[in-house]
Amino acid sequence: MAQRIVPKADMLKQKGRRFEPGEWSTLDQQRIDTFADCTEDHQFIHVDPEKAAQTPFGGTIAHGLLTLSMLVKLCEGNGIMPENTVMGINYGFDKVRFLAPVRAGKRVRARIEILDVQQKDANRFLIKQEVTVEIEGEETPALIAEWLGMMVTD
Repeated sequence: MAQRIVPKADMLKQKGRRFEPGEWSTLDQQRIDTFADCTEDHQFIHVDPEKAAQTPFGGTIAHGLLTLSMLVKLCEGNGIMPENTVMGINYGFDKVRFLAPVRAGKRVRARIEILDVQQKDANRFLIKQEVTVEIEGEETPALIAEWLGMMVTD
């Protein structure tokens, strides 16, 4: 997939645009353990397969924040950017909901819909996109987030 380059004059018309889902990415135990080390969140549900097997999840699950942090990778090459973009800046989130746990070893991917585009000045566009992270083989998504990105052009 390739990022869609949009003429500046057409950026405000992108609201409602939807994209095909991105590539699958695996949230394996090694990635979960590495995230646990980085964040110092070693709750057993994430890092102890024996104890986690005794929970309703039947095994370890990815941290919700790990799944959220994967949005950069999951959305890579998908979405829009105005022509002559110099950089994109993570502007935050309006809403994040964790709907289903991602069991270790499962694959996830992201779907994107552009919810809003605001032109802040001649060289800045604030893009709000809804990102839904799907879990392979499951009906309920892992999360839905309204992610804000500031695109700066020259």
